[in-house]
Parts: sequence; C-alpha cells; structure tokens
Amino acid sequence: MTDLAAISAPSVFDGELWHRDSAVLHENGQIKGILPVGDIAETIPLQRLDEGHLVPGFVDLQVNGGGGALLNDDPTVEAIETICRAHAPYGTTALLPTLITDTPEMTRRAVDAAKMALERPVAGCLGLHLEGPHLSKARRGAHDPQLIREAMETDIVELIEAARGLDNLLVTMAPESVSTDQVRQLVAGGVRVSLGHSAADYGKATAMIEAGAHMVTHLFNAMSPLGHREPGVVGAALETGSVYAGLIADGYHVDPATMAIALRAKRGPGKIFLVTDAMSTIGTDLRSITLNGREITRADGRLTLADGTLAGADIDMISSVRVLMDSVGLPLDEALRMASLYPAEAMGVSDSVGSLKAGRRADFVQLTPELEIGEVWICGNSVHRAKTNSPEI
Repeated sequence: MTDLAAISAPSVFDGELWHRDSAVLHENGQIKGILPVGDIAETIPLQRLDEGHLVPGFVDLQVNGGGGALLNDDPTVEAIETICRAHAPYGTTALLPTLITDTPEMTRRAVDAAKMALERPVAGCLGLHLEGPHLSKARRGAHDPQLIREAMETDIVELIEAARGLDNLLVTMAPESVSTDQVRQLVAGGVRVSLGHSAADYGKATAMIEAGAHMVTHLFNAMSPLGHREPGVVGAALETGSVYAGLIADGYHVDPATMAIALRAKRGPGKIFLVTDAMSTIGTDLRSITLNGREITRADGRLTLADGTLAGADIDMISSVRVLMDSVGLPLDEALRMASLYPAEAMGVSDSVGSLKAGRRADFVQLTPELEIGEVWICGNSVHRAKTNSPEI
C-alpha cells in the first residue's frame, strides 16, 4: 500500500528552477516529481496551497539547541527531538545537532544520543556536528578554554568509530590542534572535517584542505582574517574552490557588506551556505541560558557572555533568508539555495535533501508572499502549520 499524494502552489522552487502552477508528487516519504497541476490524476489526493511558494526544506549544519534544550546541557535523544521540533516551524527540515566543546564523556553521550535519534528516527535529525574540542585557544570564541585540547590518536579512533554509527558526522577542528595525517585518517574513515576556531595562516589552512578538510565553520568568526599580506583561514576558504563555508547571517556575527563581498569573492564549485549556530533560545522567551557553567544573556537579537563575546546566535533559518534578501540584496532563489541546496552539497547529502528533485526526501516548506512560514513537511508528513494557514484539501 502506498501514500501517493500531491501538493500544489502558485510557484514551486525545486532548488534550481521555478515552476508555475505546479504540484509536487510524493509517495512514501519520497518525491516522485513535479508536474503541472492539470496533469495530476483525479484519483491522487491533492492539497492546494492558494498562495506563496513551495520550496525545499532548509538544511542547517550547526544547531546547538532550540525549544529550551541545549545539547551540551542534555545530550539525549529527547533533547535532539526537542531541538528538531523547535526549528521545524522556521522551515528547517534537516539539521545537525551540534555539541560545543565539552568533556570526552559528554562527547560520547552526544554521539550515542545522535545514533539513537537516527534509529528511532527523530524527524529532522541528520546526524551530529562536534564543534571542538580540538580547536585553538587563541580563537576560542565562547568555547571553554579549559576543555580545548590537541587531538590524540585515541580521539581519531573514537571519531572514526562514531562515524560508522552515524549517517553524517561533521567535526570542526583547528589546524593548530590536528595534523594533516589525522585529517586524512578522519576523511578516509567517513568523517567530514571543517576548519574553524583557528588562528592558522593561509599555508597551514590550505595544507589541511589538501589533506581532505572540506568546509569552514562560520566564515569570518573565530578565525584568522583576510589580510593583504596574509590571507589567513578566511582567504583559504574564499580562494579554494573545493571548500564550502558556513555563514551566520544575523547581521551581528558578520556585517552585511562583508557578506556581500565574500559571496562575490568565493571561488567555486564550493559555496557559502547558511547556518544558524542557534542556541536553546529559539522558539522560547528565555532571556538567559548557561553554557559550561557560564551565563549567556539574550538581548537585541544577540547572545553574549559577560565580557561581550558572542555565544552562538539567536536566529532561525527563515530569518536568515530574509537578512540575505533585505540586507545583502540576494534574490529569493539564491537565498533559498544557501539555506537548502548548498548545505546539502557541503555535507554530501544532496541526493536525499536540499532540493525537490525526484528521489529526494519529501521535505518542503510553504512560504507566504511575505516570506513567512505557512506549513512544513518532513518525509511528506506535515509537522507544522501556521494558525492562519488553512489550505484547501
């Protein structure tokens, strides 16, 4: 028995092209194709969206928390479920719950929780992102310096073992705390390596990229900047075509003018993509939270430690898309690619998420004409519907 169905909208964006007055055909949680509404057989249940756009679900590769849950505070499958559920109303249908630098015990617990979330499965959980502990203390940001350390061979073995039980494991590391041989081992073992929280020079960063590092974590933030004589990690990310780079587009972590310059400068085929770096505040009215025993204050769209250091971000994906359009000047289709297709490509999962092509997971989002979220589907199942959204079925 199958559940063949269709959803139509005035415009459908498949990740590359726009389709007018078309419908997405899906069955058993998988997209079958996009057809003109008139070509949908009368026997197929059709949900008609009378306004807005139907677009690919957003893919967020750096999510520390949401809905009051922070993975560092509670590395459990229940916390991951809370985080995924909290981000769905903002259009995110696939995410990597992210553990900020912590103890080996907490890291192991997070790995076990992510494995359980995939087995259950928890709707929206894509795998796990370990941001640290193998970073640079000089560029630590909000990471606890007492927990930052160089990678040992036992760490490499444990990460490779973790990758065997996870669909997708992303690890942020600094060239100062890991060797090129260790990066090669990790990549060969199925781990995606991203460079971040690093004061490394251009040569050191490019050596890590040649060893297999494929991404850069939150471009510009907590890394050596682009200089006219020393390009730094930022220069390596922009100049190296194979590298993808995450970007926090809240207007605080990176100035919109700098975002625009970077987008023009980035050498392909690697792209710059959106991440939220969201904390547990998303979907709540919390005014403060804690990380490794330190208080983080929420005010004016920012999360900061007592000394003013930014500590994660207080933004969701659809808000990030709007920043790219309103403050950076990107067209809607490119802003959507940065929220869906490009992160999927960066993680090597574009054959399953990030676009509305046949064979992909039936993850899609209805955007209203005002670019608000109308309804969200994961694997063809509606997981969120705005109260004012009442589509005809």
